[in-house]
Amino acid sequence: MTTSAWLLFLTISLVTALSPGPGILLAVSNAVSWGARKTLWSSAGNVLGVFSVSAAAMAGLGTLLHTSAWLFAVLKTVGAVYLVYLGWRQWTSKTSMFDAPLPTDAQPMKTHAALFRQGLLVAVTNPKSILFFTALFPQFIHPEAPMLPQFLALTSAFAACVLTSHLTYVLLARHTHRWFGTPRRARIFNRLCGGAFGLLGLSLLRLKSPN
Repeated sequence: MTTSAWLLFLTISLVTALSPGPGILLAVSNAVSWGARKTLWSSAGNVLGVFSVSAAAMAGLGTLLHTSAWLFAVLKTVGAVYLVYLGWRQWTSKTSMFDAPLPTDAQPMKTHAALFRQGLLVAVTNPKSILFFTALFPQFIHPEAPMLPQFLALTSAFAACVLTSHLTYVLLARHTHRWFGTPRRARIFNRLCGGAFGLLGLSLLRLKSPN
């Protein structure tokens, strides 16, 4: 993979991971309810789910990438349209994840296993992760190179972005929850995320086939 393609993949991964979704909402809720340290267990389960979804997507990529150039173009277009769709949905949203009050009442302690399982289930049932791997991974895989190192490198990079996003939102939720609660600030937040998705979708169209 070229340096520019690798940087593009990291940027797409980070922006995707930072977009508010079930995994982030779970991390924020757990951090406020049981503390940041316990949140690590649900985040660890989420990472395992990411690897599971990635492995399922990668299983059929070897044959897929040896097909014609037009099919690669179709997949690339699907990935770009998906990113633009996420951007449009975020841009037009009138609320943000910070609008709802976070739980503050004392709750019964959850076991580490329960938190881990919760994070795992959120990841494997999250359509954002499934669509990300199936629509975007083919553009960054070289069929002539060994698949396992590519799988580990790409998935590990995405998992690191997931952990970074969880930590970021946990800190934001605990310190700036009220600041993001106003409609104007929620709109600015949504449009920044939406614009980033749209630009990444357009940049994805410039990728060339690895064949």
